[in-house]
Formats: sequence, C-alpha cells, structure tokens
Amino acid sequence: MKKSVFQPDFHYMLDVVGNRRPARLPLYEHIISPSIMEQILNAPFADLLNGDPADELAFFTRYCQFFKEMTYDTVSFEVCITEILPEHGAILGGRPGPIQSRADFERYPWDEIPGLFWHHAESKFHALAQCLPPGMKAIGGVGNGAFEISEDLVGFQYLPFILVDDPELFQDLYSKIGDLMAGIWATFLERWGGVFAICRMGDDLGYRSSTLVSPKLLRQHIFPQYRRIIYKIKCAGKPFLWHSCGNIFNIMDDVIALGIDAKHSNEDAIAPFQIWIQRFNDRIGLLGGIDVDVLCQKSPDEIRMDVYEKGRQYRSMAKGYALGSGNSIPDYVPVEGYLAMVEAAIKIREEEIADR
Repeated sequence: MKKSVFQPDFHYMLDVVGNRRPARLPLYEHIISPSIMEQILNAPFADLLNGDPADELAFFTRYCQFFKEMTYDTVSFEVCITEILPEHGAILGGRPGPIQSRADFERYPWDEIPGLFWHHAESKFHALAQCLPPGMKAIGGVGNGAFEISEDLVGFQYLPFILVDDPELFQDLYSKIGDLMAGIWATFLERWGGVFAICRMGDDLGYRSSTLVSPKLLRQHIFPQYRRIIYKIKCAGKPFLWHSCGNIFNIMDDVIALGIDAKHSNEDAIAPFQIWIQRFNDRIGLLGGIDVDVLCQKSPDEIRMDVYEKGRQYRSMAKGYALGSGNSIPDYVPVEGYLAMVEAAIKIREEEIADR
C-alpha cells in the first residue's frame, strides 16, 4: 500500500458533506475496532484509552497514526452518552433500564450526567487534539441520538409500555433527553469544536424492513430533539453527518428537512447503494457503499475487484461521496478484507491522478 506520499486534507471530507465532488476520493469509516488497528500497526494500544492522561496520549498517537497510514483525511472519534449513564446497559437488550415509571424518571440523577460525561470525555478530546497530524481534523463528537439514549434508559421492548400507560411521561422522557443532549453538545462545541471538521451523531432507527418505531412517533418525539442539536451545530459553523442503520426511506425527507448535510450507513439487503444515490444525491452527501458482508465473506482479490468497480461507479454517480464500509469495521472483519478495500480506493485515486 502506497502511504508515504499521502498528505491528508480534511477539506476533501468537507466537500463530501457539502455535497460537492472532492478533487480526490476520500475514505470514511464510522467506527474501526482498535483491535483491527493493533493488528495492522503491529502495536498493542487499545487498553490505553481508559488509562491516565499519559496512556490516553499514547492511545491517540497510535489511533491517529492509523488513520493517516490508511490514507484517511479525518479521524473518526466520539464519546457516547450511553457510556456514562447511571445503571446503563439496557440498549444491549436482556433487561429493563432504570426508568420504568414516573417515579423512576423523577428520581433519576439527570443533573449529574453532564459532569459524568465530561469527567470521562474531557481528557480524551484533549489527547485527540494533541495527536492529530497536520492536515487532519476529527469527525464525530458526542455519540448517541435521542432514540438510542431512550433505549438505554428504558429498554426497547419496554418503551411501548410507557407510551400506552403514561403518554405524558413518554413525552417528558424525550424532552429531558433533548435537554441533556443539547447541554452536552453546547459544551462540546465551545471547548472542542475547533478540533472537529464535521460533527456527527449516530442513532439507529431502523432494521431490514422498516423503522423500529412508527414514523409518527419519530416525528413527534425524536426529530424535535434532532432539530435542537443540528441547530446548535450549524450555529457553530459546522456541517452535520447523520448515521442511521436500517430501512428508513420513509423518514429520509423528514430528516433532510431537519438540516442534515450527509448520511452514512447502508446494507445491500435493504437497498443497493445506487438507490441511495439516485434518491438523495441531489440533496445530501452520501458515505459508505461497501457492504460489511462483502468484507467478511469474499476473498481479498474479490474485494479489491468489487470495491474498485463500485467505488468508480459511486464516484461518478454521486457529487459528495466518500468510500467505506456501509456500517463500520468491527473486530470480526478480517484484516485482509479491510485492507483490500483501502487498497482498491487508493488504486482509484492513482488512476484518476494519472488520467489528469
């Protein structure tokens, strides 16, 4: 892989989310497992993230090194609100969350959460800022959207009970989550906005055949909280990238109207990436396009060929496009498959330069 001549430039990703054709094809990933990075760099460092400030600095030195060596123009990083919620974990399923009634809601330590978040996150953002290579900025920020936070506080299968038994509590829950998100995002933008070229929020609202809850509920309870966050981000002069998995075509017009600049996440079993481009390319940037199943199931040679062909096609079809997986690179993705995708993207770039 030819890495020595690569010079990162975050402006290429600004072009993508601004729905402009960048001068060269950028790479983007929502999340890459540090265990994948360790194997490629041949250096253990993942456990340092939650150590002392010196450990965190060592972590982000390697973390940023990886993104640069893999020829990314931005470093993807976020700290999730659900990581620090008291009694969290219901989003993973198997048990109810700490809020199941009005009494639970009233006693929950809402006022403590911003302090818990910043105690956990501040030093990480500081270390990231110190380690970004020249030409690179970060993409991400404060992880989790309103729906994922409600899943962690209540539990997906328990939310309908609150909706039926106490509709006022259901509304109050999302209003309070919105207050929490708005406060944390405001502090983030004030302290660390300069480190991030693009702000991002992930909130998975769908599965293979539909949205997880009705579009009516999303419009009534979730999207008003999105609007608050997107407004703050835009007032800070930052573009906004939205990540959401699933079949969410029936709410895309609503979300675009909220002011998102770009969208990430796709699965071929739901719709080929060409459909996303055909339907939304005139309004927003689109990122991804390579199904994770391809990276897991095909041989490196097959992946290189598949990604090369698709990458050239998507690059020609879409104005704002960055190549990457349709979801993320978890630790079960074969390293060889991931590297084959990166190599194919580099080949596309090299051929474009040669043709100029």
